[in-house]
Amino acid sequence: MLSILRERGGLSRAQIAARCGLSRTTLSEITGDLLARGAIVVVTTDARERAGSGRPAELLALDPRSGQFLGVDLGHSRARVAVADAAHEVIASEAVAYPPDSPWPRRLAAGVELVERLSREQGITLAALQGIGVGVAGPCPADGSRADVLAAFAERFSAPVIVDNNTRFAALAESGDTIGASDVLYVRLADGIGGGLVVGGRLVPGARGAAGELGHVKIDPEGGLCRCGKRGCLETVASVPPALAAAGVRDLEELAARRDEPRVRAAMDRVAGALGRVLADAALVLDPEQIVIGGPLPHAVPAIVERAGEVIAAELVPAGGPGPLIRAARLGDDDGARGAIAACCRQSPLLDDYPSLSGNPS
Repeated sequence: MLSILRERGGLSRAQIAARCGLSRTTLSEITGDLLARGAIVVVTTDARERAGSGRPAELLALDPRSGQFLGVDLGHSRARVAVADAAHEVIASEAVAYPPDSPWPRRLAAGVELVERLSREQGITLAALQGIGVGVAGPCPADGSRADVLAAFAERFSAPVIVDNNTRFAALAESGDTIGASDVLYVRLADGIGGGLVVGGRLVPGARGAAGELGHVKIDPEGGLCRCGKRGCLETVASVPPALAAAGVRDLEELAARRDEPRVRAAMDRVAGALGRVLADAALVLDPEQIVIGGPLPHAVPAIVERAGEVIAAELVPAGGPGPLIRAARLGDDDGARGAIAACCRQSPLLDDYPSLSGNPS
């Protein structure tokens, strides 16, 4: 029931019952309990929309003050933090940079310190914190462990903590921003390359937590040495540092300004070609509804998405219908933090898994 209110806004009890299929008695018990706990509030009535006589029906909505969710994205070169209320609206967001070769303890400390500073400067007490999601670069924190993340945040904040790959969190955020698609393959081209797979609306971590590691698919056995220890991974060609070097530019701003120059365009075509081949292979196996390409590199050069889409379309085998929709990501640099918040919301007692008095799902 709470997930319906989060998506639809103010609804009457009759409208809620129609959408979730609960009986009037069960719905009355659940709404009474949620109103008493402060998870939902009466926001207005439907008097203006009603036709005819009769008592106006109360409209119920989530109380944004009843819970807060914290999303943290510890990337290769920056930490991003976002705070959302119970209605899943982001109320504060900020990032802090650190050198790409920063040791894991420094990245973790930067994330915790940013949360504390953002809370202090924005006047957010985090007293109603319901959950913390922390996304980390790679299948597991470099030079650290999941336990380190859990301990660092649990020590400072009294709320449940979940940890996963930051790009998989970004995939979850992008799939939530997608209408009509529950099977989404996502890839992010940044200082590193990561991916995520959403199947049936659920994030797939894999048996070892490494599902979606598209950046370490080999594209050239004789290629450059990757930080994972292998040679010729997609990341050695299509992540930001080698892409900038191939284009002969210093940073993403210069890349965007010079993207129509022959050398830059040729370098980006090589990036798109390598990316397209990897995504085509993945699409042959996974058959997603949508393939979403995100990150700062395609943001600077949107043609990467179009060119990769052409390669994917050429490589796919016809299967009796149209292939996947290939599109650019709609969210920005806060996608990983937003996805971490989404993961927290789905586990929170204020949302889908809220225990009802009747034992039925709310």
